[in-house]
Amino acid sequence: MSLTSTLTNGVKIITVADNRIDAAMAIQFKEDMRAETNGGPKRVILDLSRVDFVDSSGLGAIVASLKQMGEGRRLDLAGLTPTVDKVFRLTRMDTVFKLFPSLDKALASLSH
Repeated sequence: MSLTSTLTNGVKIITVADNRIDAAMAIQFKEDMRAETNGGPKRVILDLSRVDFVDSSGLGAIVASLKQMGEGRRLDLAGLTPTVDKVFRLTRMDTVFKLFPSLDKALASLSH
């Protein structure tokens, strides 16, 4: 699992470089996300623009990442491809996460 991160305006942006988050990489994804978000800022944006497939294990890993961040912190998702967006909406995870069509839109929401 390949994650990269940057800090912009007090927000940590984590970009997933792989095109899948599935059962084969879910455990590694959770570990990498824990390392990236441990003790970080209150808001984290997960850039999924390169991800074109998420299965139930991947979805669970993203939810687990949110939970391990702890109360008072927020994990937003940006750049969901149509297939990944559909998974989040069908499973009603769009009620758990704030979904943004692009990283730029997610960052623009900071000023509101």
